[in-house]
Amino acid sequence: MTLRGTAARWDRALFDAVARRHWPGGERVLPRLGRAANHGVLWGGTALAIAAFGSAPARKAALRASASLALASATINTIGKWSVRRARPLLDGVPAVRQLSRQPQTTSFPSGHSASAFAFATGLALHAPALGAAVAPVAASVAFSRVYTGVHYPSDVAAGAALGVAAGFAVRRIAQRLEGARAVPGDEPDAVDAPALPDGEGLVVVVNAGSGSAAAAGLDVLRDRLPKAEIVECDGPELRRELNAAAGRAAVLGVCGGDGTVNAAATTALRAGLPLAVFPGGTLNHFALDLGLAGAEETCRAIAEGRAVKVGVGRFTPGPEPVAAPGPDADPDPDSDTARASGRAAEAEPAGHPGGGAPAGYFLNTFSIGAYPELLRHRLHWAPRIGGGPAMVLAAWRVLRTQRPVRLRLSGRPRNVWLLFAGNGTYHGTGPAPRRRDSLAEALLDVRLVHGGGRPGPRLLAAAFAGPLSRSPVHTATRLPHLRIDDVPPGTPLAYDGEYARAPQSLVVDTLPHALTVYRLS
Repeated sequence: MTLRGTAARWDRALFDAVARRHWPGGERVLPRLGRAANHGVLWGGTALAIAAFGSAPARKAALRASASLALASATINTIGKWSVRRARPLLDGVPAVRQLSRQPQTTSFPSGHSASAFAFATGLALHAPALGAAVAPVAASVAFSRVYTGVHYPSDVAAGAALGVAAGFAVRRIAQRLEGARAVPGDEPDAVDAPALPDGEGLVVVVNAGSGSAAAAGLDVLRDRLPKAEIVECDGPELRRELNAAAGRAAVLGVCGGDGTVNAAATTALRAGLPLAVFPGGTLNHFALDLGLAGAEETCRAIAEGRAVKVGVGRFTPGPEPVAAPGPDADPDPDSDTARASGRAAEAEPAGHPGGGAPAGYFLNTFSIGAYPELLRHRLHWAPRIGGGPAMVLAAWRVLRTQRPVRLRLSGRPRNVWLLFAGNGTYHGTGPAPRRRDSLAEALLDVRLVHGGGRPGPRLLAAAFAGPLSRSPVHTATRLPHLRIDDVPPGTPLAYDGEYARAPQSLVVDTLPHALTVYRLS
């Protein structure tokens, strides 16, 4: 008998041994526990409870555990079930009281329930060991219930559990790489006209009071290094009004907060023709890290010495007409993997409203239509009621279950897309998810599309493994000076730098090279 045959025989023997043995209380508990874990409901509820009642580190651990579960589930459903088409076990010998009323129709290897259970438990344990220890027995019971009820062989469960553990470690590694990213200055040109403010006089810094402890620490440094700077603290609803008021009396406009707050300040600075000073105070600080700003100390030194750079800004303008013609060699088709910019986008019009009188919007990092804006829309809807962490879990679940592709026209061509992403400059990283940029001086959009068809989860996962400049059935990436988008369905959301808005029917996305002066040490 071959090794494979021997393994199959022992697998069946162990399955039969479980079926023959009486497990006290098992008939009442294990089938119900397995049903509770269908579609990840048990683990989603656990994550919501931790997010609602746990500490900040616990909420962070729950989010990473949910990400581990999502990775394991997507891997099982897109690769595992397709690669090994093993039939479900015959139910001979399994007591009828244990059998599920509705038998699974998918293939047997590996066990998705086991993968999800162990992925969630591993992701939780790696970041909150006490919570992980509490959840581990439940995860093991869910995995065992799949053999107990006769829907999986023991080897199915073991393989699923191994994949789940691997998913937990993979998510931890990804998180460590993101958190360990260091701010490194790029090759942006120097801004020779930026004023030096040795004691901070003329600097007005608007602070988003909701940014938390990171912003508070930055303000302590600011008060010490630039004592004559004016500091204005405000809540989110007052932010734009305070920024506009500050721009009217400042020589330099400063901002302390996350990427959304920095976006609002950059928009104000562009329209007022002022240099911008960024004090990182948010959770991720994508713009500050890509620019090379590690903290408030460096920003204070740059202001005192008058050292700044010119950076490009992304812009989206409502209206059917492009605001700048591409160069003669540019390829306007976003499906081209050889497009390069040979012309420059139009210069910024800070005080005007291009596009037939409609106001332009600006983005320092990213612009998107499709799955991510829908995720953001649902999160913003639920966050005031149940908190940010639970709202994110609920939003992801809602989008993956109900999202439909967006049908629109890109540069005159009809497209169905799950996600349209445009980055201000070229991002590293494969697939549709941005990671980091080496320079903010490019006059290019990093355009990535996840084409419609199938379900959003498998499509987005497949796109994540595609190359940064690739053409595949699910994912396309290119670099363009501008992109025209038409026939956007009414009510379609768009997102820019983590902010949410309704998309107009037609718009042009382009870049404004060297449009914004930002303080930074060279």
